[in-house]
Amino acid sequence: MSTLSVPSYSKKDFVSDQTVRWCPGCGDYSILSQVQSVFAGLGIEREKFAIVSGIGCSSRFPYYVDTYGFHTIHGRALPVATGLKTTRPDLHVWVVTGDGDALSIGGNHLIHTLRRNVDLNILLFNNRIYGLTKGQYSPTSEMGKRTKSSPMRSIDHPFNPLLLALGSGAGFVARSVDVIPTHLRATLDQCHAHRGTVFLEIYQNCNIFNDGAYKSFTDKAVRKDRIVQLEHGRPIVWGSKAEPKGLVADCMTLHVVPLGDEYTEADCLVHDETNPRLAQALAHMEPPEFPVPIGVLYREDRPTYDSAFQAQVREAREKLGQGDLERLLTAGDTWTV
Repeated sequence: MSTLSVPSYSKKDFVSDQTVRWCPGCGDYSILSQVQSVFAGLGIEREKFAIVSGIGCSSRFPYYVDTYGFHTIHGRALPVATGLKTTRPDLHVWVVTGDGDALSIGGNHLIHTLRRNVDLNILLFNNRIYGLTKGQYSPTSEMGKRTKSSPMRSIDHPFNPLLLALGSGAGFVARSVDVIPTHLRATLDQCHAHRGTVFLEIYQNCNIFNDGAYKSFTDKAVRKDRIVQLEHGRPIVWGSKAEPKGLVADCMTLHVVPLGDEYTEADCLVHDETNPRLAQALAHMEPPEFPVPIGVLYREDRPTYDSAFQAQVREAREKLGQGDLERLLTAGDTWTV
């Protein structure tokens, strides 16, 4: 009995011949490196990957990974990716977008892709700024931000991408950070394993137009006390050995408590990726009152849009036959112009 050979790749097999054109020090480099490493480790032919992007610094991504790719137009990566996945279900389709591309001009496409549960992996690079167009405030920029497009400071209330995804019916919602590569890589592996729409927000530093946007909790000196890494089935705890902390709930309200005499890990909430109410509560957590949660907040297995689409196509062919496009176009009255 013959067995199919599994491709053996290294990271360099997914490095294209294109010069990477991001600013030195940009967080995109870290994300690119981890995606290339994850792809290499999956044992899937390079020709089975497709990366689709919109417009922005992040959207140069397809040029830098040696797979198939499509650099679309502003905010329109998701309808293109949906069309690709529904017609080529054998492909592993990844969408790379930014906070401006996905949440502003592309916002409508994002919410409908999430509710439909198309089998796509959406990586949203969130640097809270428009980087490619030189530093205007974005849908995730904090209120009071002074930029070229808000010289008297922004008065817009920002999106919380995780809450938007959960409210749109996303079946997989997660967050990671560019400067914690081991966590990012592990989260990308989980993204690949899920069937359905994956929404991964990645905090990414733009060192030119919004440098240090996340330094208050990602800096190595404070990271242990200000970031909590969520693990399914594990207590939600964080902090240094000297000052461990945990998350407890009182009448559906979350509280941070010190661990020691009064509270122990046994008193803390246990993370459950299948609990949508817990996911909503975690997505609301923001500093300084709470640590920043990273990892998978929510996961739900349900039928995908593309599989339902393929089932409809098979049913139509069984009932009506293969079909003839030329015959359809010339049916009825026609005119020669």
